[in-house]
Formats: sequence, structure tokens, C-alpha cells
Amino acid sequence: MSMLSKIETEQATPSLRILHRIAAALETSIADLFSAPEASLVTTYREGERPVVLLRCRKGTPAIRLERLAPALPGQIVDGNIHVLEPGAESGGDITHAGEEIGYVLEGRVELLIAGRAYDFAAGDSFHFNSELPHSYRNLADGVSRILWVNTPTTF
Repeated sequence: MSMLSKIETEQATPSLRILHRIAAALETSIADLFSAPEASLVTTYREGERPVVLLRCRKGTPAIRLERLAPALPGQIVDGNIHVLEPGAESGGDITHAGEEIGYVLEGRVELLIAGRAYDFAAGDSFHFNSELPHSYRNLADGVSRILWVNTPTTF
């Protein structure tokens, strides 16, 4: 059974790298894959009500949950998520795409690998980089790590 079929039937949860590859093959963004049906001038999500995209490298491995801060809408130029990483979770390999990224570690400790260089971040640390540089990340904490992550243009 192909990976796409497994994802469609919820027998597999894709890694961030796989979602990027699918979106690139379809000449779209991950945001468009999960786009909301209608636009609104103002969107609000209360704690615990944010839409969630679940990612993992392989079945049974630690997951990354992307808590959407805003719906994915056609023509949107900025995208924000809270990345919630289970202990041992990783993004699944290098990703490259157009744009810029900025993040702030809310909780835990993460390693961000950018263009082959490892950066270790703890709660209160922030980062910014060009998305065209190969990048990946993983949770270094014994518990959950959380990152407020913003991309432009929309990626997720």
C-alpha cells in the first residue's frame, strides 16, 4: 500500500518532511492541504480548541503536534503554529522551501539543525533563519517541548 493511501486511511501519520514533499509534488503548500473552507476577517481559537495536525516519522514513534494559530486560507502570507514535541520526537529529516522562519521556545529543550550546524535552544530562546537552508529539529528534553513557530509565506 502506498504512503499516500496509508495517510488517507489514517494507517500512517506523515513526518514533516513527507508533508513538504507531498505539497511540493502538488505545487502547493502544507497550509493549502489543510485549508479552511471559508475566510473570515477575524479568527479566534480558545485554549484547547485549536485545530491540530499530527506528524510522526514512523508509526509508533514520538509525535509532533502542530496546533494551528489561524486557519490556512487561500492567499495567506503568514503562518503560525505551536509545535508540541513528545519526548524523542523529530521532524524526520531536512526540509527546504521558500521563505523565512522565526520561533520562540515556550517549554523544554530542542535542537535545530540548520545547514548542517546544530543549535541547542531552551525555554525563552528564539531563532530566525532563511527557509531555503536545509533544516530539521528534534526534542532534547525528557518531557514535552513547545515552540511558537511562524513562517512566511505559509508553509504548514
